[in-house]
Amino acid sequence: MDIALKHFMVTAVMNPPRIIPVTPFFNLVLVYNPGVSFGMFAEWISAAPQLFAVLKACIVAGLLSWAALSRRMVERLALCMVAGGAMGNLVDRYADGHVTDYLDFYAGQWHWPSFNLADVAIVAGAGVMIAVASFQRDTATSQSS
Repeated sequence: MDIALKHFMVTAVMNPPRIIPVTPFFNLVLVYNPGVSFGMFAEWISAAPQLFAVLKACIVAGLLSWAALSRRMVERLALCMVAGGAMGNLVDRYADGHVTDYLDFYAGQWHWPSFNLADVAIVAGAGVMIAVASFQRDTATSQSS
């Protein structure tokens, strides 16, 4: 879904590239990110793109293996969200040499770094994993008391 949405944004919505105001705090934009989150490590990735792709593919495989072994559906879903988002960005970077971002949230002059649907899946999945881990810890603590 992420890859199809990126393609649609580049070929239909953002042709030509521009800023499209949607709400007083949200724009559609077109940004090519050569790095990882917030553009970090762009130099490292450009120096060894194949190494980075293999590393990310191994991480995705590890997440999917963890999901397959998990007995809890919510944990499986969260891990698959993170893995799917990572895979969407990996495919985008492999095909184009960068990740296509198009969502821009802001308040006044302050803009959060642009991002895409794959990033949303990664953050949401990680958030669910943190909530699950916190709930498990709280449950274990209350049961031992």
